[in-house]
Amino acid sequence: MPIYEYSPTSGQCEKCQGLFEVMQRIADPKLTACPTCGQPCERRISAVALGGTWSLSESKIKSSGLTQYKKAGDGVYERTAGSGGPDVIVRK
Repeated sequence: MPIYEYSPTSGQCEKCQGLFEVMQRIADPKLTACPTCGQPCERRISAVALGGTWSLSESKIKSSGLTQYKKAGDGVYERTAGSGGPDVIVRK
């Protein structure tokens, strides 16, 4: 089950220090009030935490079935690892 971060919509709270975490299923509805202080709250977007040792070497990226691109110029990205996708991406 994912852990979701919530904060009071006012941004401040003495009891929950303005942030709390809840373990919920993806299908569970979002909380609308803080379980500690009762203030209206909202779910925050937070960084994904990955466990273990992660290598970003080109061979590891390729063996994981992923593709890596590096910026080669203004709006131009070249594939440096993996086989999926185009060799070059141009963004205007």
